[in-house]
Amino acid sequence: MPDAIRPRSGVPRSGVSADQLEVEWQFDALDLRPVERWLAEPARTGLGPTSHGVVAVAQEDRRMVDRYLDTVDWRVGRAGFVLRTRSRGRGNEATLKDMSPAGETGLRRRLEITQDLPGGDPSSLDLTGPVGRRIRAVAGKRELREVFEVRTRRRPYTLLSGDLEVGEIALDDTRIVSRGSETRVHLRRIEVEVKPSWVRSLEPLVAQLRSSCGLQPATLSKFEAGLLALGATIPGPSELGPIEAGPSSSMHELALVAIRRNLAELLRCEPGTRLGEDIEELHDMRVATRRLRAALGLFTDVLPPRAVMIRDELRWLAGVLGGVRDLDVQIARIDEMDHWAEFWQDDPGSKGSVLVEFRTRLVADREERRTVLLDVLDSTRWERLVADLTSLCHVRASPRLASARTPATVAVPQLVEARHRAVVRSARRARRTGKATDYHRLRIRAKRLRYSLELTSDLYGARTTRFVRQLARLQDQLGSMQDAEVATKTLLGLATEERRYATLSRHTVFVMGAIAERYRGDADRLLGRMKTLLGVLDAKEWDQLSGSMDRRRNEALARVSSARPTPTANVSPAPDGQTQLHEPPRAGNAHATEIQDAAGGTALPPTESW
Repeated sequence: MPDAIRPRSGVPRSGVSADQLEVEWQFDALDLRPVERWLAEPARTGLGPTSHGVVAVAQEDRRMVDRYLDTVDWRVGRAGFVLRTRSRGRGNEATLKDMSPAGETGLRRRLEITQDLPGGDPSSLDLTGPVGRRIRAVAGKRELREVFEVRTRRRPYTLLSGDLEVGEIALDDTRIVSRGSETRVHLRRIEVEVKPSWVRSLEPLVAQLRSSCGLQPATLSKFEAGLLALGATIPGPSELGPIEAGPSSSMHELALVAIRRNLAELLRCEPGTRLGEDIEELHDMRVATRRLRAALGLFTDVLPPRAVMIRDELRWLAGVLGGVRDLDVQIARIDEMDHWAEFWQDDPGSKGSVLVEFRTRLVADREERRTVLLDVLDSTRWERLVADLTSLCHVRASPRLASARTPATVAVPQLVEARHRAVVRSARRARRTGKATDYHRLRIRAKRLRYSLELTSDLYGARTTRFVRQLARLQDQLGSMQDAEVATKTLLGLATEERRYATLSRHTVFVMGAIAERYRGDADRLLGRMKTLLGVLDAKEWDQLSGSMDRRRNEALARVSSARPTPTANVSPAPDGQTQLHEPPRAGNAHATEIQDAAGGTALPPTESW
């Protein structure tokens, strides 16, 4: 299974309890009979004690039919999940598992969520249930289709410690069948599923079973084995082109690298954003959107005109993501407030109860905005934006535009220095006025400067890293001030909007006011530290980075000048006696004549030009 589609380890999943974690060893067997004989020994069938304090009790055989489902474009699989429906006897269920790989001993730990499927058909899945709502989020409006069918005869043995059931050993004789083809795979597998707290205690028993019966750890799940038999693969990320740049790169090459990197991150985060159980996935997707906008703005002179339209569409997407992110931040803050809200309790024994109603309101608002977000990610407009960005990754530089061929080390210093000057001006104004709006403007400009440095960091290495690290600390503090401002406005809206206010208790309204005051206090404390924090803008790290950029620029200009003859055919005398280029520079590009004289190198050879 490609690493690109595996879920990141340690990802928290809200609403998942301990009994929704599947822990099991899986082994492949050439023959199930040695395992049956081993389990039939008296010490393991309940007729006598075992050295492990656990006995295996045989149960009736079961026959199961599993159907694995996904959308045509593999949305479930690309999100790192497997969806299975199971029919056994008169019961039907739907199960969602993640694709966590097996360890060296065959042990797997993975999410397993099950929901009744009364009709037996995927269309009968309740979309408000634990499986249904996750599938709705991940698959969107795409129809589910059967990938293949698995038919199993299972001989189960219950593992008992006294009267306590601690696990199960299942001997599976399995056939994988693909509809519409003759593909059949025969598997014999031993699965030992145990309660998470019993893993360490049962490891010796499992090791003895494995060595006594000659079992091998199963490296593939049944789903992965089925895909392999069918010759099917879950598609990984699209090939967007090279993602590395260096000091010799042209402006056009550097621009495409920046777009490719951040588009890849945007697409990587989409499944997790859809699922909504790790708030950092949405945050990372929002940041990737912002960096894409920054890239299109920074390199606007070397990109086709349609990049302006794409940038506007990214602004739309960032707004939708931001609506959910702001509430994620506020809910997280509320969850940290119990320790100082305790003295407000009506019932001293119920810590944080005064915050429950307020938090419930925020969660409801978040769900409303998530519904809008999911509709956006299911829309034609989103698909068109992804297609446009992907196309932009392969666009060729215009042969008519010399600035696209300009060495990046020649053009970048001017662009970055302009953003630095804008930040310094904003900092002076914010420090003078102390207004939240001016600090918000400073935050936006500081973010633009930081993104422009990150987008061009391949050119300057550690010099950029050191300054960006300090700039990030300043931006974090400005972001905390902005979070407090947004949260305060949210509280004001809840307290003044009639339809919401009418349903709030007076106690909750009082608590909301106290929370708003706490946010205001946090903002004031940050404001008091801001003078020191703003010193980073003129610190030695910036001077060193700026000096390095100037040296690289001068070296690049010197190399180009020595390598190229003085141009004669492309200049003509202007009426005022000055030399004039036939290809005029784009508006707003200072030193353009010098940059055009330095233009050289080879543009990328992708498939489209503009």
